[in-house]
Amino acid sequence: MINFQVKDLNEELQSIEIPDYINLSLMEVLKAWEYPIAATCKGIAQCATCHVVVLEGLEQLSEAGDREMDTLDLLGDSDYRSRLACQIRADNTLNGCVFQVKGTRSLICGTPVVFYK
Repeated sequence: MINFQVKDLNEELQSIEIPDYINLSLMEVLKAWEYPIAATCKGIAQCATCHVVVLEGLEQLSEAGDREMDTLDLLGDSDYRSRLACQIRADNTLNGCVFQVKGTRSLICGTPVVFYK
């Protein structure tokens, strides 16, 4: 089993356990757990509605690709710990990680648009 934690928009921490054979992205797992992620671009790293901050375990994850970095650069609130959940595979590298959901914005023509707070 894969075990990690997620801090939601209300600062509440929840433990998540998923099968280690699952073939999904972190975004798909978070949506299944009913986290408020719009996934406007359907997982192609263009909208940033699945923006998460890696609070623990960043060194365990693969590095962000160019498209993901370009999208994150357009956000005003991203930092070196920021990732797009659609670009993180739900595999054993997530064990022990802690993520904070930040996906409250979408990028439309490069402009941040707030969907919900």
